[in-house]
Amino acid sequence: MTLNLLPMANQDLQFQVTRNENAKSPEEREAILANPGFGQFFTDHMVDICWSERGGWHRPRVQPYGPIQLDPAAAVLHYAQEIFEGLKAYRHADGSIWTFRPEMNAARMQRSAKRLAMPELPTEYFLDSLKQLIAVDGDWVPTQDETSLYLRPFAFAKEAFLGVRPAKKINYYLIASPAGAYFTGGVTPVSIWLSTTYARAAFGGTGAAKTGGNYAASLLPQAEAYEHGCAQVLFLDSQEGKYLEELGGMNIVLVRKDGTLLTPASDSILEGITRDSILQLAKDRGHAIEQRDIAYEEWREGVASGDIVEAFACGTAAVVTPIAEIKTPDGRDIVMPERDDRLAMSLREELTGIQYGRVEDRHGWLYRLDA
Repeated sequence: MTLNLLPMANQDLQFQVTRNENAKSPEEREAILANPGFGQFFTDHMVDICWSERGGWHRPRVQPYGPIQLDPAAAVLHYAQEIFEGLKAYRHADGSIWTFRPEMNAARMQRSAKRLAMPELPTEYFLDSLKQLIAVDGDWVPTQDETSLYLRPFAFAKEAFLGVRPAKKINYYLIASPAGAYFTGGVTPVSIWLSTTYARAAFGGTGAAKTGGNYAASLLPQAEAYEHGCAQVLFLDSQEGKYLEELGGMNIVLVRKDGTLLTPASDSILEGITRDSILQLAKDRGHAIEQRDIAYEEWREGVASGDIVEAFACGTAAVVTPIAEIKTPDGRDIVMPERDDRLAMSLREELTGIQYGRVEDRHGWLYRLDA
């Protein structure tokens, strides 16, 4: 079945800007930025772009942040036709505001849209939406070390109907939330729970799309992980239940004693931009990369033999997190050796250095938002 979901012949989008008359005062904003946490506070404005089958992408707006009105029959409420992305805006030492590889987020959102039978937002519209929001809410980008403004683009089916088909009306939104340092006391290795009962995504399903249903399916096993004193849950493949997939919200990487990095390859894994960047930085240093099926037993036996010496998770929020151990229901746990010279931490330092403008951006990954 072919769906006519490409944008129709739109001209360049001209954003209408409506200022928030109830915007936070500078004093209120600074009080929030002093201790923002993550995803708890939001900036004064948001972006809204409409799409319809007949009109394509149209009516782009920057408007006051606030509730979205939905008809009770809106398709997203019944059939979960929605997608989202996540990236950050960073304040550099000279006061300028940058983001990191946003074209990759735009491309991933397009792939997610295609899988969910939704229109694909053109990359230039995606990038323009980021700049438009920063133009009015740039003061919300914090200045402290390891802080950022988290940017959350999302789109969903807004058409009101109860038939099972792709919606003919979609809205794209962009909101932003100041984010404090993920590790307030420094980065420390975490414990991970291995789920042997639940799968994150099925073969041929939506695992490679960034859609809310995947995360909803991870909430119960994540709660199970918390019950066992673990910070995250690790999923295996849904077909054989033996190969590593990813964590509830992060990719996973193993390190051999010869410096080779191993990471799972699967059609049901989200293509992590942080992981791709970390692997590229490792390649730049001469490390070999293997992206392939990796069985849990290979990991366990590799640690026992001394061949696998390190493991870490990576994603937008935490960037890189060393893994201390994997706990399992049957007690066949993996305890990683303690190391003072973790490759994960060295790569994390280099990547965050690039993002915050402290380290040379050799690959042209940074994109300026305030110019």
